[in-house]
Amino acid sequence: MGLTGLQIFKLLPKTNCGECDLPTCMAFAMALAQGKTSLDMCPYVSDEAKEQLESAAAPPIKKVTVGTGEFTRAIGDETEIFRHDKRFFNETILAIEVKDTDDVDAKCENFNDLKFERIGMEFVVDAVAVVNDSGDADKFKSAVETAVNKTERCLVLMSEDVDAMAKALEVAADRKPLIYAATNDNYEKMVELAKEKGCPLAVRGNGLMDTAELVDKVVAAGHKDLVIDPGSREMSQTLADLSQIRRAALRRVRTFGYPSMAVTTKEDPMEENSEATVYMSNYAQLIVMKTDEKAALVPLVSWRLNLYTDPQKPIAVEPGLYEVGEVNPDSPVYVTTNFSLTYFIVEGEVEGSKIPSYIISVDTDGISVLTAWADNKFSGDIIAKYIKDLGLEEKVNHKKIVIPGGVAVISGKLEDESGWEVIVGPREASGIPKFAREKFGK
Repeated sequence: MGLTGLQIFKLLPKTNCGECDLPTCMAFAMALAQGKTSLDMCPYVSDEAKEQLESAAAPPIKKVTVGTGEFTRAIGDETEIFRHDKRFFNETILAIEVKDTDDVDAKCENFNDLKFERIGMEFVVDAVAVVNDSGDADKFKSAVETAVNKTERCLVLMSEDVDAMAKALEVAADRKPLIYAATNDNYEKMVELAKEKGCPLAVRGNGLMDTAELVDKVVAAGHKDLVIDPGSREMSQTLADLSQIRRAALRRVRTFGYPSMAVTTKEDPMEENSEATVYMSNYAQLIVMKTDEKAALVPLVSWRLNLYTDPQKPIAVEPGLYEVGEVNPDSPVYVTTNFSLTYFIVEGEVEGSKIPSYIISVDTDGISVLTAWADNKFSGDIIAKYIKDLGLEEKVNHKKIVIPGGVAVISGKLEDESGWEVIVGPREASGIPKFAREKFGK
């Protein structure tokens, strides 16, 4: 269990020096207990106190890194059981299974194409999970080597055969793959491999009690970069195990203080998507899946984006001037907020009008048009400043701007402040194509 603020305070120097950016040692102790500061912020804490304070300073779930370079992924380092209390930080790694009995080259080519664009952002599936389905060490090594050469994304090497894993690591260790898995039968040798190659290690038990005992053995053997697989392949049991692991970790039960993972079992791609969604929503930080169909993965990637977004901060696009189509000096100019849902709906409808246009995205702290107007963040004087700062008069040969119909009330102020003619557009973005054709069509 973690130390309380009062317990931490008793171990501090009590100088109230303020060098930790907090006014008193008691304030620092309370912040440390809540995970809002780090122990190294105190310059005067003794070595003896540091040792005792490690349990309070360390996150309840250890951070584990998989991969190298651009596609390095971190999991763990989480502090919450309920997303609305704060937020979740390190997104679940999605791994697609590739068996060494498959056409590995073709599977990796298809894997590399798993890219998705949503609300102006590009997402990819994170990892290839190479499975030693053949039981042949050389064939497994060859499949892993193909994956290493074909993709730069993360790797998960799946074999309980220590010799096969050792051969695979000859060609993959530099990529820092996740080694899967240490079991009761092989954990000593798997730990040796993981320590030698500096790779994270998955621990797969048979139920929570067995998994806890196995984790303790692995830690005692000297390796702590772990990912926990409780071993169940039945969805309801896996769900229960993942939840129990997270709750225990946040209660500072150190045995379970590592990221957890799950392996899907459903054969139908959409059912497998649902299964993975359940696991992701209940704290699995790495999921190994079979399907590589885009249609099945798009909803899962979208859900991951929402799950790991700060619920207290709306998703927003960068404020500024955007071009839709091949704009020219006669192109109309629309204005909206930088709330991503609002902006991309407007952008989609403007694109659908087939008339190249400019869109001004006003910084409203990521809130919608009517909400921003009510909060005085989407007003005539603010929009007028954007027109000037963006140099619109140099880009178009007219002085006309289209505002959302729901805030027609700002038109007078905007005309006074900017000198531009204000055209009141439709109340709903769905009306933009018809509106644009009538106003700007040739």
